[in-house]
Amino acid sequence: MAVTEPETPQDKPKAVPLLRWLAILAIHVAAIILWEILVRATKLPAFILPAPSAIFATLAKTNYAWLSNTWVTAQEIYGGYLLSVVAGVVLALMFTWSRLLTLAVFPLFITLNMIPKVALGPLIIVWFSYGIGTNILITLSLCFFPILLTTVRGLKEVEPDLLDLVKWLKGSRWQTFIYIQLPGSLPYIFAGMKVAAILAVAGAIVGEFISSDKGLGYLMIQVQASLDTPAMFMAVIVITLLGIALYLLVLLLEHLLVRKDARIAS
Repeated sequence: MAVTEPETPQDKPKAVPLLRWLAILAIHVAAIILWEILVRATKLPAFILPAPSAIFATLAKTNYAWLSNTWVTAQEIYGGYLLSVVAGVVLALMFTWSRLLTLAVFPLFITLNMIPKVALGPLIIVWFSYGIGTNILITLSLCFFPILLTTVRGLKEVEPDLLDLVKWLKGSRWQTFIYIQLPGSLPYIFAGMKVAAILAVAGAIVGEFISSDKGLGYLMIQVQASLDTPAMFMAVIVITLLGIALYLLVLLLEHLLVRKDARIAS
């Protein structure tokens, strides 16, 4: 009689990612249904807590200009975020290559990082007026430092033996960066990018709250005066979806570019 080997943990079927996402979706849908039931059962006024049906009904009203306001806020979030990624990685590389620059300038960046970024919003508006470009700069100011600091750390965490090997092979600084430093620092870069993805949404909305004539944050200020709570809730939901989309994009890039065993949880 044939003897079968005991089943090992590796032999067990892995959880299907699709089922996980379906479960997450089901939990959210259940929460929305429960919200609807509770509001109807308690008969709360709409200006205090509107039902989800009343919130989503605002999408059909053209006076809110959902598409144009969402497009403006999306430009501010994604534009500021992209600039922060490019600036953070480039400056981190410069600090890694130049010890003199690190000693002279990097402490200044640490000090600037201590400044409350929200407090810079009014100053940026005074310097550059207001509009999409200014709100992109405010978003950049919030997202930049997490990416810079984590990238600098990642570039310095490379194994010295690998760097010595590249130097022995007469490799250039650029080759060292492309083949050794960049792959090794990707987990750190993505850790900073995930933190910055959350801050990007806050940066854009802060700019629109301070001074703006378009965008979802501006819309929230306008409808607040009339206690249009359903529209405010809908604006918050759309803003949240923009942030989730950005975060999921970062996770997808991390999944494609970084080995699973090298990822850093954040």
